[in-house]
Amino acid sequence: MAEWSTSCSDWQSRIVDRKSLIPFEPLFPSEAEYALHVFKSLRVTDIPGKPTFGECMDEWVFDFVAAIFGANDPETGDQLISEFFMCISKKNAKSTLAAGIMLTALIIGWREDDELLILAPTVEVAGNSFNPAAAMVRADPELSDLLHVQDHVRTITHRVTRSKLKVVAADTDTVGGKKSGRILIDELWILGKRAKADAMLREATGGMVSRPEGFVIYLTTQSDEPPAGVFKDKLDYARDVRDGRIKDKRFLPVLYEYPKDLIDREAYLDPDYFYVTNPNMGRSVSKDWLIREMGKEMGKDATTRATFLAKHLNVEIGMNLRANRWPGADYWSKQASELTLQAVLDRSEVAVVGVDGGGLDDLFGLTVLGRERKTKIWLAWSHAWAHQSVLERRKSIASRLRDFEKDGDLTIVGDELDDVKAIVEIVGEVDERGLLASVAADPAGLGELIDALAEIGVTPESGKIIGAPQGYQMMNAIKTTERKLANGTLKHDGSKLMAWCVGNIKIEPTATAIRATKANAGDAKIDPAMALFDAVTVMSRNPEAKRKPSYQMLVVG
Repeated sequence: MAEWSTSCSDWQSRIVDRKSLIPFEPLFPSEAEYALHVFKSLRVTDIPGKPTFGECMDEWVFDFVAAIFGANDPETGDQLISEFFMCISKKNAKSTLAAGIMLTALIIGWREDDELLILAPTVEVAGNSFNPAAAMVRADPELSDLLHVQDHVRTITHRVTRSKLKVVAADTDTVGGKKSGRILIDELWILGKRAKADAMLREATGGMVSRPEGFVIYLTTQSDEPPAGVFKDKLDYARDVRDGRIKDKRFLPVLYEYPKDLIDREAYLDPDYFYVTNPNMGRSVSKDWLIREMGKEMGKDATTRATFLAKHLNVEIGMNLRANRWPGADYWSKQASELTLQAVLDRSEVAVVGVDGGGLDDLFGLTVLGRERKTKIWLAWSHAWAHQSVLERRKSIASRLRDFEKDGDLTIVGDELDDVKAIVEIVGEVDERGLLASVAADPAGLGELIDALAEIGVTPESGKIIGAPQGYQMMNAIKTTERKLANGTLKHDGSKLMAWCVGNIKIEPTATAIRATKANAGDAKIDPAMALFDAVTVMSRNPEAKRKPSYQMLVVG
C-alpha cells in the first residue's frame, strides 16, 4: 500500500477549479468500491422520483464516502484514517449524507451486536438525520427485510448481525456508557457553544478504543457567531492538517471555505463564486435561490447578514461582520505583535494600567499600556480574570471562556479576591520599575481593588489612581484608539480574548457624542476592551511616571 498524506496544500486552487479536496485515491479500492455500491443504491426520498444517491449526487460526495470506507484494511480490520471533518454550507444535503454514510456502515459492518451512533446537538437535528435514514430503508423492500426501523427510539437494527444504528440528541439523551465504534457528529458548531461538550464527545467516542475499525465523522456548517469550544478546536486542527502545519495521516479535513484572497475582496458576495462553498450547486441548492435569499437577507441588520453569509456561504463570522461595530475593529488584527508584559515594561518609558469590570458574573479586565522610549509608539498587554461562577451564570459563553483560559489570556479564579491580588501584583511590578503614571479605573464597584492598591502606596491622594470617565465621556479615548490602530502607532499582544471583546463592541450615537456598548444583548463581554480605553484616556494626556522618591545617605564624620 502506498504512503498517503491528508494535507492538501493546493486546496485554494483546487476548490476554485472545482477539483476534489481529497488529495489521494482510496487506500483500499476494493473496500471503497463495495461501500460505494451500497451507498449509491440508497434512495433519497425527499427528491421527486426518489432517485438513488448514485443518480442524484456529484463526485464530491462519492470521493468522501470512498475515502471513509476505503481506509479500512480488509486483512486486519484496522481503520487507517479514523477521523473525518467536513465543513460545508447549509442546504448541501449534509444530514441526508450523514444518514446515507451511517446506514451504509450498518449494512456492510461485520461486527455482531455493534452500536453505531449519530450524535446530534438537538432533537430537531437528530430528526434531520434519522428521518432520511428511516425513509431510505422503507423505500427499498430488500432493506426493509434486512433492517428494522424503530421510530420512537430513533434506532435501526440489522436483523442478521443485530447491530444498531442509533440517533441520539445531546440535549435530551445521555451518551454515557455508549460503546459505539463508528460515530457521526452532526452540526458540531452547536456543540461548540456548550461548556461540557468536550467531555461529552470523549464519552461518546470512548468505544473506539476497543474497535480498530472505528471512525468518527464531524459534519458541520459554520457557526452563527465566532467559532468556540470543541468546534473551534476541531476547525483549527482541521485547517492545520489541511495546510500541512500538522501531519496527521489519520485525520482527513474537507473544508469548503473561501481562500483568503477571495475573502479579502469579498468575492463571496459574487454569485459566480457561490459554488466554492456549495459543491452541490444545481442539485440540493440552486444559484438563483441563493441570489434571492441574499437579496432579502443583506438588506437587514448586520447580524442577519452575517448569519446568512456563515450558514449559506460558509464565511466565518469575525469582527468585520458585526452590527454597528467599532471602526477600530477593522484595524485590530493588523496591529497584533508578540508582546509580553515584560516586553512592554522593558521597552517603555512610562505605563498606565487600565482596569474595568470585576463583578462576579463579569470579566475583570486589565490593560498595561506603555509608551515606547524611542518611537513613542503605544504598547498594550491585556489580561482578564473571571470568577468560577461566571461559567454557570453565563453558560452561553462558558466554552469560549475556557478557550481563552487555555490560550493564557484569561484566569478563572475560585476565590473572588484572587483576581484582585493578581492585579495588585501587576500594578506593583509596574510601580517598582518606576514606570507607573497611574491606574485608570471606574471607581464604582472597585472598592476592594482601591483598598488593596492602597497597601502598596497606589492611592488617589498620590495621584496614582485616576477615575476614568465613562459613557459618552469616553468618546475621546475611543476615537484616539481608532486613529492609533489605523496609523500603526498602537501595538497590542494579539490576545484572542481581546479580539473577541473588540468584536463585541457596538458604537451607539447619542445626541452629542458616541458611547461603546455590548454588540448584542446577553453574554457578550467588553470589560477588557474598556480597560484599554481607560488606559488610553490617561496616556492621551502625555503622562510622566510618578517615580518613587530616591534617598541618598549622607555620612557625617
